[in-house]
Amino acid sequence: MVLRIAKGLAMAAFMLAAAEQETQAQTNYPDRPIHVVIGFAAGAGADILTRYVGHKLEELSGQPVIIDNKPGASGNIAIRFAAAAPPDGYNLMFNANSGMVGSKFLFKDLPFDTLRDFKPVASFAQIGFMLVVGPQSPLKTVADLTAYLKKKQDNIFGYTNPTGLMSAELYKQLTGAPAKSVSYKTTADAMRDLQAGQLDFMFMDGTFGTGQVQQGQLKALAVITSTRLAATPDVPTMQESGLAFDFAPWWSVWAPSATPQPILDKLEKWILQIYDMPDMPKFLETIGSVSQHDNQAAVMKRFVADFDKWPPLVKAAGIVPE
Repeated sequence: MVLRIAKGLAMAAFMLAAAEQETQAQTNYPDRPIHVVIGFAAGAGADILTRYVGHKLEELSGQPVIIDNKPGASGNIAIRFAAAAPPDGYNLMFNANSGMVGSKFLFKDLPFDTLRDFKPVASFAQIGFMLVVGPQSPLKTVADLTAYLKKKQDNIFGYTNPTGLMSAELYKQLTGAPAKSVSYKTTADAMRDLQAGQLDFMFMDGTFGTGQVQQGQLKALAVITSTRLAATPDVPTMQESGLAFDFAPWWSVWAPSATPQPILDKLEKWILQIYDMPDMPKFLETIGSVSQHDNQAAVMKRFVADFDKWPPLVKAAGIVPE
């Protein structure tokens, strides 16, 4: 009996000490470097965005932020790595909703579940894709393009990534405009066919497309962000063009789902502070993007809602999960 009581007291003392240690760790967070994994190669647009936000996070947290590039498998290598990382606040992932949601519908037998394995911290940017046509096209508006496609036969659009493909499928769904897709390995290849008139339209990443539009190499009919891009202020949004279009990819900080809430709250505060920094809008302008600053709850609501958007678009595109 005495031995059993002694063991119970020892266990209680151990659990109390462990709880106090965990509380102390959360209070002192961060006291060592923070690691951020992304599923893109160094030098890519996503890498540039991540390193900028990471540098700002260093300033606010007082600790180095180390970027770990793990490209490949359409970002799934990075997601798998981040899902298995210790949930201690020192292992984060920066990723777009297109990767966090799209992976479920584009691939099968994945070793992770993004809804189960991650919690959002805060979003910080909306990536500007734009609806473009060739520079010699007489079309000036989205309505012009829709009318043109409905009259013409054998319409073709190009794409190089899931966001471009799904954006086109959503446009087709909203307007009833017919068109078939052609996949391109690089945006430069697709641009040549747009300029030659072999493609009728394309939803193109603004990181590449903005400069081409400014130089007159392409014509932009609309952007898919919620607000106009500062680099192309005369180009309206899809909403301004009369379509209930809400598909712009947005970037957020993600943490393993078991990460303690006090740490998530501290990270959320810092990420939202980065949004308020005076140089943030100017930086996003240079990469064809706009600010988006949702907190944990708002990001989760948006995240969950996106899982309802993808299935009908994937089905319309005729995509079979690999």
